[in-house]
Parts: sequence; structure tokens; C-alpha cells
Amino acid sequence: MKINKLLYHLLAAAFILPSCKKSFLNEVPPNATTVTQAILTPNDLADAVNGMYNLAKATTLFGRDIPVLGDLLADNTYVNVSNSGRYLSESNYTFIPTTAEPGNIFSQAYYVILQANRVIYEGQKLSSSNDIKQLMGEAYAMRGLIYLELVNWFGAPFTVNPTADGVPIVTLPSYVSGFTLQLPRANITAVYNRIITDLDSAYALMPAAGTTLHALNSDYIAKYATKAIESRAYLYKGDYANALTAAQLVITSGGYTLAQTPAAFSAFWTSPTATTTKLETILELNQNASSNLGNTGLDAIMSQAGYGDIQATTDLYNDYSATDSRRTLMINGTRGGLQAYIINKYSNYNKTDKDETKIIRYAEVILTAAEASARTSNEPAARTWLNQIAQLRDPSFGGYSSTGTQLISDILNERRKELAFEGLRFFDFTRLNLAFTRPAQSQGYASYPTVSTTDIRRILPVPQGERDANPNISQNQGY
Repeated sequence: MKINKLLYHLLAAAFILPSCKKSFLNEVPPNATTVTQAILTPNDLADAVNGMYNLAKATTLFGRDIPVLGDLLADNTYVNVSNSGRYLSESNYTFIPTTAEPGNIFSQAYYVILQANRVIYEGQKLSSSNDIKQLMGEAYAMRGLIYLELVNWFGAPFTVNPTADGVPIVTLPSYVSGFTLQLPRANITAVYNRIITDLDSAYALMPAAGTTLHALNSDYIAKYATKAIESRAYLYKGDYANALTAAQLVITSGGYTLAQTPAAFSAFWTSPTATTTKLETILELNQNASSNLGNTGLDAIMSQAGYGDIQATTDLYNDYSATDSRRTLMINGTRGGLQAYIINKYSNYNKTDKDETKIIRYAEVILTAAEASARTSNEPAARTWLNQIAQLRDPSFGGYSSTGTQLISDILNERRKELAFEGLRFFDFTRLNLAFTRPAQSQGYASYPTVSTTDIRRILPVPQGERDANPNISQNQGY
């Protein structure tokens, strides 16, 4: 749906629009509140926040499209020749302004932003309390996270061109005076400034212990989750000193831990429930028995009991040693009668309670600390952080002793192995302006093997429908 059309609808109602063809809009989310219903209490505000999370977990955003494309456009996954017809344009690098997935990501992201705007605006009218501060903080943090996704998918990397066009910045709900529908794209720097401001605002507001309305568990944004997201934002921005500061704050004060044994690591990934122990996950989105994506989620596109289209590349599988516990999250199996490495990181497709959608994990923060340390001339600290991950995941590994460019390469490779199938690989290439090769697979793509640093499709096209509705929004070069 075009953002302008979306916003016109929101003048009359919130994100529950029976006339819209998008399936998630055809049903009232279990904790949703419409614009026509006043937000008068903390419980009302909590309902609106839960609706915000419900929008964020949609198939067209974090529920499938973002994590799938983040690996498929890089070198971690491919679409098998035996497929259901999904993601073929992205697999072949033939996507255009009318391709469905970029348009869906764009519009769904602004649904979430508009709901976050509403929470922030209405929350300011209520008497201040820890409950209100927590809920408003979650909205600020979610808005910052969504803008980070938007600017990285639809704008040039900050490290390449910080003055290029980013995305429109919307900070008001649609029913407030001063709201406008004809928004130009703010530049990359302005969008990053908005991201950091939102995350800082969230951190300043939120109590460390959560509240009775949103007790601390991984399905809700907690105080130090805001700094975890901020460490990613600074890393993508190339601001390594601030990335390190944010990451270290999470490490020293957040209370998060890593699985200490391969068995504990395996148990973490096979569990479909949110964690209250701060083990491994900092933020994930709830896919519980009563509210999940059914056969349209990330698990379904990878599970052979579902669509099963997406497999791991042989190159990725071979990157792990035989004793690396992360290798067990892939199965050496078959697809369409041919050998394939089946992704089993999300193993609960056939169960009533499905896998939570991972947004950011503690291991990513540690690897951010490693990379930021290496790039700010503290290689001993970088190796310490790096080996913490590598040796826990592979107890037989003796550890890294590399320096200089090899140390950076080792950190990036550990990021690849640790964060595979979570949608981050593509951005490691784009933020560092690296050319890369998508390895040929006998069972899948080989038609677009090399992605150069000047390739226009390192940035998604602005949806044509949005440009038709908004004459002030520009298109990315080459589309």
C-alpha cells in the first residue's frame, strides 16, 4: 500500500482497516486500539504498544521479508530450483520499482512508525509514571529501529554518501495538526540523526527494571536493548567509537549472557518461547500459539514441511568447522531430489507455538564491540570479544591471534557464521562498500554471481506506487 494512501486512511482509523487488502489489517490484533478510541490510561497505551509490535512482526517486515532478503541478496542463501515462486526477482537481482517485496517493506515500516508516533503523542498527555515512560520508550526505540531498516534498504550507506536521499521522516500521528502527506526524502545524515535521537530518548525514559505492564522479557524492548540497537546504528554509520561505547554499556550493564555449552546453545534455538533470563536474545517478536504468521513466516520459507524454498549455500556451510555448534543449525539433506543444506535455525514450524522472530541478539553486540575495538586501535580487546564467541560456539577452536586487516576479516567472518539467516549479511557488504560474490549452486541461482560496489541494486527501489502518489519523493539512481 502506498504510504500516502495509508495516511489518508489513518485519519479516520488506525491500522485496523477492513477495506484494505493486506491480511493483517483485516483482523483486529488482540491488543489493538483504534484512533477513535481514546488512550486514557497506561493500559490503553500498552494496548497501542502491543499493536505496534503486532505490525512489526508481519510477514512483509521482520516476520519474513527483511531476514530473508538480508541473506538472499548476499552470499548466505539461495532459492532452490524447486520453489513456490517467492523471492525470484531478488534471487536473480531483477527487482524493479513495482516488485512486491520492496513496496511491502516500505509501507509496512511506515505502519509501524505511525503507530509508534501515536504512542509517543498520546503518552505525553498522560500523567508521568514508570509505566508511561516504559511504553513511550518502547515506541521511540521501535521508531529508531524501523528508520534504521528503511534507510539501509532504500538509501545509500552513510559510509558511502551521507548526503544522499534517505527516507521521509514522519514524527506525528496522522490526525494531528501539522501532519503532511507530501513528504520528500530526508538525507541519510538527517535520518541517522533521527535514529540516534529516538534511541537516546528511549534509553533516558525507560526504567531499568521494566514495569508491571511490560515486565522484562525478550518480547519487549528493554532499556539496554535501546543501546544494543544503537550499537548497530553506529556500526552501520561507521562511527566506531560510539558503536563501542553503546556495545560496552550493554555488555557491562545489560545483564545478558551467552549459552555456555553447545547443548545450551542448541536448547536455546529449539525453544519457541521468549526468554526471561536474558540468555542470548535481547529483542525478538512474539509468534505464540494464538498469534503467529502460520505458513507465511520465516520458518515456513525455510522448513521442508512448509514452502522450503530457501537453503544455505555450500560456501556458508563449509565455513563452519565440523565441531562448530552453529553448523548443527543446518541439515545436510535433499530438496527436489538434489542435495541441499536445509536451514534448521527455526525448527518449530510444525508446532503450535512457533519460533520467535529474532531482531537483535547479544552475540551481535559482542561482535560489534570486537569490530569497533579493532577499528579504534585496541586489537587485544577485539580478539578477546571475538574469541568469546568463536570458542563458545566451537570448543575445539584454539582462538584467533590475528592482527590488522586479517583481524577485521576474521571478525566479519564470525559475524557471517553467528548471524546467518537473521538478515544482516547484506548490510555488512553495503556498509563497508565491498564487492561480493554470490556462490553458484547447482540447485539454485547462478545468473547474478557478482555484485560490484557500483551495482544499483545494492539499494532497493523506492516503490513506484509511492512515487505515483507523492510527487516530492525521488527514485534511487538507475531504476
